This record gives sequence, structure tokens and C-alpha cells, in this order.
Amino acid sequence: MSDIKRRANPLFLREEELRLAMELLFFAYRDFTGEADDILESYNFGRAHHRVIYFVGREPGMSVKDLLHILSITKQSLSRVLSQLVDEGFIEQRTGVNDRRQRLLYLTTKGQKLEQQLSKSQSRRIAEAYRLAGADAVDGFRKVLMGITDEKERFAQLNDDLQD
Repeated sequence: MSDIKRRANPLFLREEELRLAMELLFFAYRDFTGEADDILESYNFGRAHHRVIYFVGREPGMSVKDLLHILSITKQSLSRVLSQLVDEGFIEQRTGVNDRRQRLLYLTTKGQKLEQQLSKSQSRRIAEAYRLAGADAVDGFRKVLMGITDEKERFAQLNDDLQD
């Protein structure tokens, strides 16, 4: 990986600066997911299980339909992962109160413990990176990640932020 000496001008980025950002994203993702992958492996779970556990933990009572939308995966893919998480006691499904066809998802106590275990190292890693980068970088980093995110997801996130 090459070392860029000059400060990047966000209005004019050279190929080398873009390549460096791509490499850093690959390495950051590898390290960000590494510890969680080790924990997941001990349960014979993969990253899809992690994503389901994370988002159900983030929004208890979310519907299967909403989870499908967030994860952008097929019903078949989600069904396999969700069935395993339900069968092994990490997630429970409840029938919707207003719409009995809805399946609402909740982490069990066992699922909450796993979610906390998985998020602990990732939260620590992000907090340390933010601390080292400084307050201005936190907002800039979020803007960069939002810019990388598909436009429809970006607007959905902005709407969620405005409602909070």
C-alpha cells in the first residue's frame, strides 16, 4: 500500500488516493469482522447470522418483511438463517397484534448475550478509531460511509435520523 504524503483534495482525487481508500476499506472490514467471525464460528454461524442478530437486537419486534428489506436478501436466504437462529433459541417469532400474518422478531436472552458479545469488540474498535481521529473526523467518516451507501438506503437512513 503506498503512502500518500500530501493532503487529499476532496474535489480532485487521484487514482492513487482512491485506491488507498479502497484498500483501507478492505483491511478495515477484515479487522472489524475478524473477532466476531471467531465467535460466530464457535456457534457454526456466519456473517448472515450476525447481521440478523444485530438488526433484530437493534429493533426488537421488527417484521420479517422489514428485515428482508434491510438485508436486501431473498426470502430463501433469510429463511435458512432465521430458522437456525429460532431453532437454536437465539430469536423468537411472535404473531403481530394487528396483523396476525406478521411475524415479529425478538432476541431471546441467549440472543441478547450473543449480540452483546459480538458488538463489544466492534464497538471498542470504532470508539478507539473515533478517539484517535478526533470529533471532526467522526462526522466526516459518517458522511463518507453514507456517500458510499446506495442512494435509496442513504435517504432511508436520513429519514430515520430525522425521526429520532
